[in-house]
Amino acid sequence: MRGIIEAVCVSPGGLPKLAVPLSMAGVPGLEGDAHNHPRIHGGPDKALLLIAAESLEQLRTAGFAVAPGVLGENLLTRGIGFAQLAAGMRFRAGDAVIELTRLRKPCRQLDFLNTQRPGAIQQRLAAHPHLGGWYARVLLPGLIRAGDMIELTEHSV
Repeated sequence: MRGIIEAVCVSPGGLPKLAVPLSMAGVPGLEGDAHNHPRIHGGPDKALLLIAAESLEQLRTAGFAVAPGVLGENLLTRGIGFAQLAAGMRFRAGDAVIELTRLRKPCRQLDFLNTQRPGAIQQRLAAHPHLGGWYARVLLPGLIRAGDMIELTEHSV
């Protein structure tokens, strides 16, 4: 399983996260990235949020105004089948090695996307959990750039 990192996104806190050309990934996450609610978001097991570009395309088709970084993702990938992923899978992402920890659960921070009706984005993501992305921990720090490969190295531990 192999894909491309289309965007690397960070924010000093809150959404949207903005695309940057590269960032150093470490145990706490990407350099330059922070969270408004660190008790809920972030931490070593949620250091990175990965979302598939294909998921954004599906959400746009469903009428949601999403673009890279809008859902809070740090890495926007293309070519990885998120529905086939599982916790414990390890990937080389650029120069870093990461391990998937769990699916992201949609929260109130996404309310600004509910222009159709209250709770619409949360309901869509709850019904199709892989669309909301995967959290990952950083096992081996390293630089991650837009355009880098992301490749499965171990199925699960």
